Amino acid sequence: MSIRHSLLALLQDQPRYGYQLRMEFENRTGVTWPLNIGQVYTTLDRLERDGLIARNGDDGGGHVVYTITAAGTAEIQGWFEAPVERNNPPRNELAIKLALAVTLPGVDVQAIIQNQRLASVRALQDYTKARRDTALNQRSGDTASLLVLDSLIFQTEAEVRWLDLCEARMVQQAQGK
Repeated sequence: MSIRHSLLALLQDQPRYGYQLRMEFENRTGVTWPLNIGQVYTTLDRLERDGLIARNGDDGGGHVVYTITAAGTAEIQGWFEAPVERNNPPRNELAIKLALAVTLPGVDVQAIIQNQRLASVRALQDYTKARRDTALNQRSGDTASLLVLDSLIFQTEAEVRWLDLCEARMVQQAQGK
């Protein structure tokens, strides 16, 4: 996830200070990916250093307000126009865990798969309930939350299917096929 581009996008909407950016990000993504406020301010410092944002005074309460620069606007437009690259897929802790588990003696791979499936199915139920609740109480702006929840549902469904495949491979391996 690009915090850098997310903050730029929010600043393109209107000038804000760090805590406002954090809250707005969480609100627009359905509080799915909480941001550490330290990460927000570190990113703001880097964006300012890179000339993509500038300080625009304060809000009267001592909060530094940031605004996007022309270079920042160009950067965010390029980000929106470009597809997300897949040449460096993010590390998947579960795939790494299972890859290591099948190569080490004494690790109960079946138990790992079952524990993860249980956790994944619970998460899927939670995401589905949150999506249903959001859809039933839909207000202006909930479309962003629905998109994020749909993405999480599809990813979790795919994970459960992948776990089924892993389990089938373990059964095949145990049968010597």
